[in-house]
Amino acid sequence: MTQKNPHGSGAKGPDELRRQIEHTRGQLGDTVAQLVERADVKGRARARAGDLRDKAGAMTVQLRVSAAQAGHGMQDRAVKAGHLVQERAAQVGHSAQGRMTKAGHLVQERAGQGGHALHDRAARAGRTARDDLRVPRPVRSVMGAARRHPRPVLIMGAAGGCAVAAAVIWRRIDRRSCRS
Repeated sequence: MTQKNPHGSGAKGPDELRRQIEHTRGQLGDTVAQLVERADVKGRARARAGDLRDKAGAMTVQLRVSAAQAGHGMQDRAVKAGHLVQERAAQVGHSAQGRMTKAGHLVQERAGQGGHALHDRAARAGRTARDDLRVPRPVRSVMGAARRHPRPVLIMGAAGGCAVAAAVIWRRIDRRSCRS
């Protein structure tokens, strides 16, 4: 009677039989190691915990890098927005400065015109006061001083004209700012 070999062919000699036995022992050892590994729940849990710890560490690093990149991006956007606001404020400032310069020139021009007109009126009033005998002496002396020294009268007239022009300009600016 011949036995059938589960591996397919029988051993041809004692050396081959020894090799087959060694091979079978190796396979059996591997199988036993796998069974022991499966039965070692604590070891598998430790290994799994180690794997999860490693993944969590990697995720932490990745999250930190992502947060740093997001922070840098926000910082860059904030800097750009700050520069844009600064540029716009400078433009508005220059525009306001230009308007105020024009307004100042206009006030100065009108004050000059008003000063000349005031000088002319003062001269006429002085002549009238001189010619009119009913004018009291203190008024005549003031009018005479104004004729002799017209510069203070012009300065006072110009200051009054500037005040009126400035009030008109500020009133216009207030009306415009109320509409906005």
